[in-house]
Amino acid sequence: QVQLVESGGGLVQAGGFLRLSCAASLRTFSKYAMGWFRQAQGKERECVTAISWTGGNTYYPDSVKGRFTISRDNPKNTVYLQMSSLKPEDTAVYYCAASRVYVRGGCAPNYDYWGQGTQVTVSS
Repeated sequence: QVQLVESGGGLVQAGGFLRLSCAASLRTFSKYAMGWFRQAQGKERECVTAISWTGGNTYYPDSVKGRFTISRDNPKNTVYLQMSSLKPEDTAVYYCAASRVYVRGGCAPNYDYWGQGTQVTVSS
């Protein structure tokens, strides 16, 4: 059974930073593009970043560009989300997801596997 397990969430003050990790039990992790999504209370889920199979290509929407960095370590089956200059509006549950498809300039239309999410709360 495939599992994606996020960790690293927590409470941080505005302007602070957090590093999220997502460990995947995928035998062919390097063949999956990865994404990070977030869902704030009462809002729709949104994609905040995506990374290609080898890590050579990444995507960030304007809302997080320059503040968030996605990276991956294929031998460790892990993808990371480094978040800095955090704002209260970044408060949400953050999910990682795996897709066989990477879309340049965006997130894949569908993801095959999802993690259970980790809460990030940014206080003002």
